[in-house]
Amino acid sequence: MFQLTRKVKDIIADATSLDLAPEELPRFSASQRRRKLLEAAIDRACRKIAPLWPLKHFVAVNPFLGFTHQSFASTAATLKRVAKTHMLMPRGFYWQAIEAGAVSDADLEAALARASNTTGAPADVAALKEAATSPPEADAPNQAAIATVAEVLDALTDGDRQASLVGFMIDDISRWCAAYFDDGQASWRMPNRHMKPYAAWRAAARYDRNPEAMGVRGFRRAILALPDDPVETIGAAIEKLGIAERAIEDYLHRTLFDIGGWAAYARYLVWNSELYGEPNDTLTQLLAIRVAYGYGLFQARTDAAFSSAWAEAMRIAAATPQDESLNNDTDLTVDLMLQDAYEIAFQRRLVARLHENVKWSKSRETERATLQAAFCIDVRSEIYRRALETVCPQAETVGFAGFFGFPIEYVPIGHSKGGAHCPVLLRPAFVVCEAVRDASEEEEEEILGLRLLRRRASKAWKAFKLSAVSSFAFVESAGLLYAGKILSDSLGLTRVAPHPNLDGLDRSVIERVGPSIEPRIVGGRATGFTDIQRVAMAEAVLKAMSMTENFARLVMLAGHGSTTVNNPHASGLDCGACGGHTGEANARVAATILNDAHVREGLALKGIRIPHDTWFLGAMHDTTTDEVRLYDVENAPTSHSKDIDELKAWLGKAASLARMERSALLGLAGKEMIDAKIVARSRDWSQLRPEWGLAGNAVFIAAPRERTRGLDLGGRAFLHSYDHTKDDGYSVLELIMTAPMVVASWINLQYFGSTANNRVFGSGNKTLHNVVGQIGVLEGNAGDLKVGLPWQSVHNGKRFVHEPLRLNVFIEAPEAAIEAVIRKNDTVRDLVNNRWLHLYSLDDVGDTIRSYRTFGDWRAVTDGTTNSV
Repeated sequence: MFQLTRKVKDIIADATSLDLAPEELPRFSASQRRRKLLEAAIDRACRKIAPLWPLKHFVAVNPFLGFTHQSFASTAATLKRVAKTHMLMPRGFYWQAIEAGAVSDADLEAALARASNTTGAPADVAALKEAATSPPEADAPNQAAIATVAEVLDALTDGDRQASLVGFMIDDISRWCAAYFDDGQASWRMPNRHMKPYAAWRAAARYDRNPEAMGVRGFRRAILALPDDPVETIGAAIEKLGIAERAIEDYLHRTLFDIGGWAAYARYLVWNSELYGEPNDTLTQLLAIRVAYGYGLFQARTDAAFSSAWAEAMRIAAATPQDESLNNDTDLTVDLMLQDAYEIAFQRRLVARLHENVKWSKSRETERATLQAAFCIDVRSEIYRRALETVCPQAETVGFAGFFGFPIEYVPIGHSKGGAHCPVLLRPAFVVCEAVRDASEEEEEEILGLRLLRRRASKAWKAFKLSAVSSFAFVESAGLLYAGKILSDSLGLTRVAPHPNLDGLDRSVIERVGPSIEPRIVGGRATGFTDIQRVAMAEAVLKAMSMTENFARLVMLAGHGSTTVNNPHASGLDCGACGGHTGEANARVAATILNDAHVREGLALKGIRIPHDTWFLGAMHDTTTDEVRLYDVENAPTSHSKDIDELKAWLGKAASLARMERSALLGLAGKEMIDAKIVARSRDWSQLRPEWGLAGNAVFIAAPRERTRGLDLGGRAFLHSYDHTKDDGYSVLELIMTAPMVVASWINLQYFGSTANNRVFGSGNKTLHNVVGQIGVLEGNAGDLKVGLPWQSVHNGKRFVHEPLRLNVFIEAPEAAIEAVIRKNDTVRDLVNNRWLHLYSLDDVGDTIRSYRTFGDWRAVTDGTTNSV
């Protein structure tokens, strides 16, 4: 067994690298200090990995989440140095924008002004344009660059792809991870899944001869000689490899980057456990596997050529790292300036349009609206909201996070646990169970039994179709019987798979299924809401929506979801604010509580008086088809029947307008029967992009709707309703900036990464995807688990539909209040001060827009070119 020797002690003995105050160190023994120092380095490396949510509730994640503590520019430098990865577009992309006139000389001049103190920046616009037409220099060996054993070995083979150890290692680890983490896809389960990952991998390595078949001598013997403890293994490998002290964290991060997809999934498991206050070392275990694999490759080569090459790699890694800023890399400096110019050009056009729309903010309506319709802030809602306001000018639309302030765990009939219908930043505060309306106890038991029976039958049939032996008999005996189903599926007449909401229930029953908010104990857990909880939640939600007066007769709360088939990333088109689920349950819960007479009495005591003739309706906006479905209409008073009929007519007309607008991006512009064609896309199993999701997102606006009403923002803006004059203490402002704004930034940066470098931060070509373990996808039949969005989600085959722009946030609130939130919250401060987004303030009448530069420094924007530096 290896032990942490004095050499490793010296390597990791810098107390400043440990997340402990120096005065705390003496209370630990020497061995404890060494252990904690190593654990701290491991923890920092692991936290640079962004989590990857599984396919069943896939949500957008900022791929640079672990780097937000440093600037956007510094992160670009870090990834280029440590992982040899670029996070910006190729030069040609920016030059095309310059040639097309989308980026003007004034925009380039503004970008030059930003970088005026940067060494190596072009002298003027002409020089910057010339640099834009020149390809970057070939990457020279960077000072303090990080290499891995497999990379060095591959370099000695003169790039022979057939003998690539990097590819072999990634495939080998990925194969094992797919079997170990499998979530029900595999017919035959991997043994040793009861063990922790590192122990299970070593147990499998005892019999795995693949590395030796690739020429890695003594691999199994070396792995089995490593310590049982994963942290000790990492320390022992660091010592044997000779990793310099200053390079340890970079090396650990670099090794995780090789298996970034599986590392991201392990990070999700850790994230989810931490959310519930539970310890989880899965990512550390996976890091130990990857480091041990590198050591296994290292010990197999003792020749002079490898020893010399590895020594040189360690010498470079041990060098003092460059100051990761714009001063270090002329090529990166140019690329960052071009990115700035590209964003400035967009901001210039956007600010001009906001100024032109100022007339709306000077005449806020005070009369009672015919309809109030609250939608998720999702950019797809912006198109539908404009359409609804067009067909019903008396309507007032509202933007709010699609979970409507109710962080619930929604448990379907027949399940003991459900999905978290809330942002992944939160944990559910309430449990809501699905129930059948007006069903007797006997009928509920019958429905439950039938659902469970059908599930078991479906599972057994699937096992028969897919098992190693019976699958052959199945094809021979029943294959032709599927011809009709294949034909009808191909013609879009039937679904490739049953709708997940049916899940063993008859359609007649589905119409009666919905959330039950009555407090009761189910499976030993408290479910539903007490009277006190209902009033408290209703008050909090209405205040957060700035909806505390002037209620319409009908108030529609519309969550959203999508309808697609044969789409592994389907949940990514559902509501991110609902944790990758549809928003139906949340909308119905909110509407039911707000219709409760006792709740309204409680709200009146708190100063929120809802008129007796106001009725709330839960609804869901299908973003693929633009259909809006109303729920629980039968519970509405008969006095509102005419209002609901009018609402249905408006929704139908608005849907047609929204489809017409979206048809251009879907390649249907000018064609007949657009409504039918768009609906057909939702049932087409060959459709690569049934909808464009959140492609194009670039703006977040927190202000009254009057600020943007009548302004066509092209489905690119998150619109959050907010009236700071109703926000005592600015608690709602803090909620907006710490939750919806952060989530919008995650979405924006996921699209940014998937566009700028889809190979690393996206999931590649959708037509090559293979689902693995029901967790994620591989591109092809091997390689690492893919993260991010498919190429088809950002590119239409001819051009990019998504533009790589950092989020532009506009908030109508006093600048002092905005700054107070920034100072109070580390996450917000990192995003704003490190330029992961651009922040602007709006005054009450719309005459002034000012950009945030730093605390106390806000600069007026008149032409869009004076945005924050």
